Amino acid sequence: MSKKWFGILLIAFLIGIAGFNLYNDRKDVTDIGEAGIAVNNDQTGIAVGDKAPDFTVGKMDGNEVKLSDYKGKKVFLNFWATWCPPCKAEMPHMQSFYEEKPENVEILAVNLEESNRKAKDFADQYKLTFPILMDEDGTVGEAYEVYTIPTTYVLNEDGTVHQKIVGPMDVPMMKELIK
Repeated sequence: MSKKWFGILLIAFLIGIAGFNLYNDRKDVTDIGEAGIAVNNDQTGIAVGDKAPDFTVGKMDGNEVKLSDYKGKKVFLNFWATWCPPCKAEMPHMQSFYEEKPENVEILAVNLEESNRKAKDFADQYKLTFPILMDEDGTVGEAYEVYTIPTTYVLNEDGTVHQKIVGPMDVPMMKELIK
């Protein structure tokens, strides 16, 4: 009888640990640790001052979008994935910034090579309302030579690269980048 109870308690304990880990993994993370760094002399990707390559992809909601549709706005073109811890830390900050609705600024979050379902579950969990673009085959990430995520290109109103950020951003950093 004691072996049976031991087994039951062990299973209950393991289920408790799994539940706790699942809960902690799904909590909004707001501490981004070290903020991303602005890169001015990067040898990979699109350089500061270059024209950002145009592309057309599907949004998470199924509609197609072109980067050039946002000409005339400052754009945060953010490359991310659901499995990336710094991306998870960054998303609540991006959402807070987006909710403030800075005039003439847009966030386009490009999910790299994941399923629409996975990205939607993530967006629902983090209550994201900014546009999420689906780079299902990785062609946009390749065009921008994104090797580290999160990576964000801040684009000027004319579609040129104002800044490239490698690593997570927070609200103060984003506010500074649109000045």
